[in-house]
Amino acid sequence: MAVRWRLAVTEDCIGSGLCIGSSADHFQLVDGFSQPVTAEVEPGHDVYDIAFQCPVEAIVLTDAETGEPVLADPVAARVYGQQRA
Repeated sequence: MAVRWRLAVTEDCIGSGLCIGSSADHFQLVDGFSQPVTAEVEPGHDVYDIAFQCPVEAIVLTDAETGEPVLADPVAARVYGQQRA
């Protein structure tokens, strides 16, 4: 089975719109706050970068099968970019 990421936005979202402006395919604005368009996405640089750049770290990426956080994964960091502690 192919790797999938679960995409979520926490209640910490401030509605800055950075994610929507950068990746409208994955995020939408609902009542002034970001929400994922779909719960699961294909892994990719675009989603990883937007999650990493969220000003309040409200975008959460987890492995859809294991539930492990993607942004704290050193392997994902090497493949997709920076890593959150």
